[in-house]
Formats: sequence, C-alpha cells, structure tokens
Amino acid sequence: MNVISNQPKNSIALTILLLAAPVSVAAQQEVRPVPVSDGSINVYGSPPADLSELAEGPDLEGFIAARKGSTLRVMTEEGAATDVRISEGTEIKARKGLFGIGRKTLGENALLNGLPVSVKTVEWNGGLIAEQVRFRDNDLKTASMIRTGTSQGFAEQTAATEALRGRVGDIDQYNIKGTTNVYFDTGKYALSSEARSNLCMAANQAGSTDNALLLVVGYTDSTGTYEINQQLSEKRASRVVNYLQQQCGWKPYRMLTPTGMAEADPAADNTTASGKAQNRRVAVNILVSKSVDGL
Repeated sequence: MNVISNQPKNSIALTILLLAAPVSVAAQQEVRPVPVSDGSINVYGSPPADLSELAEGPDLEGFIAARKGSTLRVMTEEGAATDVRISEGTEIKARKGLFGIGRKTLGENALLNGLPVSVKTVEWNGGLIAEQVRFRDNDLKTASMIRTGTSQGFAEQTAATEALRGRVGDIDQYNIKGTTNVYFDTGKYALSSEARSNLCMAANQAGSTDNALLLVVGYTDSTGTYEINQQLSEKRASRVVNYLQQQCGWKPYRMLTPTGMAEADPAADNTTASGKAQNRRVAVNILVSKSVDGL
C-alpha cells in the first residue's frame, strides 16, 4: 500500500467538499446502492495492487458509514451507499491543521467509521476499488471516538455515524422509543434530585435499546421575552446533556445535537400555573433510525 500525506491543493475548498458536497449527478447514476438489510457484503478475490490499468470509476464524496475488513461502505449526503475495496495500491492522503500545515503518515487503520472522505475509484471485478482516499486529520480525531470492534455489524455502525454527524434531519426517519421529561423552576436551569434520577433511568433505558441515540430538547413557559426564553431553553438542554454524559455514562457520540425551543410546542396551557409547570421542561427522546430499527 502506498501511504501519502501530501497536502491537496485548495485546502479550504476541499474541507467544504469533504463535509458537505454531494456526489455529482453522473456519479449518482453509476453508483448502485448497496442493500443493508442484513448488514452483509460479498467479497470475491483479492484486489490488485497495480491500479494503473483499470478503468476509472466514479468519484465519491461522503463519509464511511461502516467498514468490514478491507471494504468500506461510503454513504453520500443523499443516502446512497457504495461498497469500495481497499488494496495495496490505494493511496491514503491526510492533511493536518486548519490550512493543511503539517503532515503525518497514516495507514489503512485510519479509515474509521464516521470519517468524512473523498474517494477516487477504479472499476474491478464488477465492483470498485479506492485508488485514492482523502480526509482531514481533525475529522479523524472525531471519528476515533466511535471506533468499534470488527464484530459489529453495519447497522450498529451506521447508527453511531449518524450521531457523529450530529443531525436529526427529518424526525420522520426515526422511530421514537421513549421520552422522559424533566422539569425546572421558573427562570432556572438547575437539575432537581428527581430530575437527576430520571435522567439516568432514561440513559439506562436507551442503553438497553439497540442502536439508540438521544435527542435532548429544552422548553420554557410563556413567562419572559422570546430572547430570554430561547437562552433559557438552550441552557436547560445543555445542562441535561452534560449530566447524561458526565454522571449517567452516556457516550457523546450517541447524542444528537441538542436544541432549545423556547416556549414553542407547549405541553399544557400557559395561562395556568400547573400548565406552566409542565412546560418548563427538557424532553429526552430515545430515537432509532428506521433504516436500522429491528436489525
């Protein structure tokens, strides 16, 4: 395998492409989505080390949704999955620092689940081989948080990857397995002893649910201005997230991006004291992606 750490040109532009750019229309037409219902892939033969004579394949922009042996599953922003083999001829390029200043040598073991990558491919034996793989050193550090054992299936790895990307996207693409509400005093974001106990029980429930992620959403009652309530709802959500991670042992990479909703979506009538008490809450939602639920 050739391991190269040369800095690619136009570093900032490449960074944007790695994190956000979709695959071109032509590439989307050439790449066949890979079935993931059973988390298995078929491997035929060993890929060649000399890739120079092979036909050019599509360029892929996305992230490593899963890995099994020398095969990567690359997922685009549109959700198209493509399996790509790694060979001894694959060039792995990494760049370090904001402007690509500084380099370090990396091997195939750096290609971790969740890592945003740009992949140049060639065609071989009815499939694709990665001729070149590029990624950022900072992204590698983040992806290392969700590094998993080789015995894990694609389904569980994909769920962890969604957490790394930190996006809910469309809530309709998730099944809600449970919701725990914790409540606050007016204008406050301190956790009561009851709230602390309930949060760890929610974390335990989520921990016993396959491929579960947590989504934390903070709310207020109608007291105060919108600006104050927005800040307060965000502080409540952040306090809950910190407690779940620091005291309840919930892993950061299994947490979707928390949010504050101010007084939106009231759970009860804001014209009564009891209704306001129900609205001063943080909802901890246990979510499982529909694409992996039940696998």
